[in-house]
Amino acid sequence: MDVRPGDILQMKKSHPCGSKTFLVLRSGMDFKIRCTGCGHEVMVPRLKCEKNIKKILREEKPEEL
Repeated sequence: MDVRPGDILQMKKSHPCGSKTFLVLRSGMDFKIRCTGCGHEVMVPRLKCEKNIKKILREEKPEEL
Protein backbone atom coordinates (compact mmCIF):
# COMPACT_ATOMS: atom_id res chain seq x y z
CA MET A 1 0.00 0.00 0.00
CA ASP A 2 1.37 3.41 -0.98
CA VAL A 3 1.06 5.67 2.07
CA ARG A 4 3.15 8.85 2.14
CA PRO A 5 3.66 11.58 4.73
CA GLY A 6 1.00 14.24 4.27
CA ASP A 7 -1.74 11.76 3.32
CA ILE A 8 -4.95 11.68 5.31
CA LEU A 9 -6.18 8.19 6.21
CA GLN A 10 -9.84 7.42 6.73
CA MET A 11 -9.98 4.46 9.10
CA LYS A 12 -12.63 1.76 9.64
CA LYS A 13 -12.82 2.44 13.38
CA SER A 14 -12.95 5.84 15.00
CA HIS A 15 -10.59 7.34 17.57
CA PRO A 16 -12.10 7.73 21.07
CA CYS A 17 -12.62 11.44 20.32
CA GLY A 18 -14.98 10.47 17.45
CA SER A 19 -12.79 11.35 14.46
CA LYS A 20 -12.07 8.72 11.79
CA THR A 21 -9.35 10.64 9.93
CA PHE A 22 -5.63 10.69 10.67
CA LEU A 23 -2.73 12.64 9.14
CA VAL A 24 0.40 10.62 8.30
CA LEU A 25 3.50 12.27 9.78
CA ARG A 26 6.02 9.48 9.13
CA SER A 27 5.99 6.21 7.20
CA GLY A 28 8.28 3.19 7.32
CA MET A 29 8.00 0.00 9.35
CA ASP A 30 5.78 2.05 11.67
CA PHE A 31 3.43 4.91 10.88
CA LYS A 32 3.33 8.03 13.01
CA ILE A 33 -0.19 9.37 12.67
CA ARG A 34 -2.01 12.36 14.19
CA CYS A 35 -5.74 12.38 14.87
CA THR A 36 -7.33 15.26 12.98
CA GLY A 37 -9.96 15.64 15.71
CA CYS A 38 -7.96 16.00 18.92
CA GLY A 39 -4.33 16.14 17.72
CA HIS A 40 -3.19 12.99 19.57
CA GLU A 41 -0.08 11.43 17.94
CA VAL A 42 0.43 7.65 17.85
CA MET A 43 3.08 5.28 16.48
CA VAL A 44 1.34 2.26 14.90
CA PRO A 45 2.95 -0.82 13.29
CA ARG A 46 2.54 -0.74 9.49
CA LEU A 47 0.59 -4.02 9.21
CA LYS A 48 -1.92 -3.07 11.92
CA CYS A 49 -2.48 0.37 10.38
CA GLU A 50 -2.86 -0.96 6.81
CA LYS A 51 -5.55 -3.43 7.95
CA ASN A 52 -7.64 -0.59 9.38
CA ILE A 53 -7.40 1.85 6.43
CA LYS A 54 -10.69 2.38 4.64
CA LYS A 55 -9.58 5.10 2.21
CA ILE A 56 -6.51 7.28 1.51
CA LEU A 57 -7.37 10.93 0.93
CA ARG A 58 -4.58 12.58 -1.02
CA GLU A 59 -4.39 16.03 -2.56
CA GLU A 60 -3.19 15.57 -6.12
CA LYS A 61 -0.81 18.26 -7.23
CA PRO A 62 -1.51 19.65 -10.72
CA GLU A 63 1.03 18.70 -13.35
CA GLU A 64 3.35 21.52 -14.34
CA LEU A 65 3.98 22.17 -18.01
